[in-house]
Amino acid sequence: MYSFAYTSAVSIEAAVSAVKADQEARFLSGGMSLLPSMKLRLAGPSQLVDVMRIDALRGVSDLGNTVRIGATTTHYDVSQSPILRERVPAIAELAAGIGDVQVRYRGTIGGSVANNDPAADYPAGVLALNAKLITDRRSISADDFFLGLFDTALEPSELLTAVEIQIPRRAAYVKFANLASRFAVVGVFLADFGTMIRIAVTGAGKGVFRLKEHEAALAKSFDPGAVASLSVPSTHFTSDVHATAEYRAHLTAELTKRAVSACLKN
Repeated sequence: MYSFAYTSAVSIEAAVSAVKADQEARFLSGGMSLLPSMKLRLAGPSQLVDVMRIDALRGVSDLGNTVRIGATTTHYDVSQSPILRERVPAIAELAAGIGDVQVRYRGTIGGSVANNDPAADYPAGVLALNAKLITDRRSISADDFFLGLFDTALEPSELLTAVEIQIPRRAAYVKFANLASRFAVVGVFLADFGTMIRIAVTGAGKGVFRLKEHEAALAKSFDPGAVASLSVPSTHFTSDVHATAEYRAHLTAELTKRAVSACLKN
């Protein structure tokens, strides 16, 4: 690992100022992706600006039509939040299935979303729940936030401060997980808002995306049969040691039907 400076920020303003002053600096929250990358010398920031002690970035708040989740809220706290368990239980269940206990105690929703790993769980939930990504300077819709492989709309020195998710009438997340890492080989998050259906897929290999044809079909008839004849092109996916693109496409179609069935049981 390369040598680096370490700063523990006490406010959002201090954290952003530190990164603005050093173009090679990086924000640090749980460190579940950044620190392994540094150990492998895939990343070499000159300074880590730790944001975990900033109280304004932590916690879950019920805002009525939305729920606000602070960026440094851990996976464990998301999974255990009484507000989320009542208002959006699917996102709490998603968090409970991330990694192992150690990862859930350290990893954060903001770190995962900002990293945008193509096999991460949160991007599917955030996109399907029509979220707003709140930063130190603006609000970004989930549809505009995820740009591609490990790429987001965040600008240099821009700090993700919170995720605001909309409250669906019902929702479900169904994942076919890698048994070793618990990352998604394919994961499908379905959210029914009554006036619209949103379905997001993770694990594709190219980044999270929506199934708009399936959304339209379910808006007419919310039943597994409505999407039974619909397929997902394998061109949306990549092949790797865990699964071929064709297998991922098959899984996506099957998991979408299971997500509909899970919603109907809620």
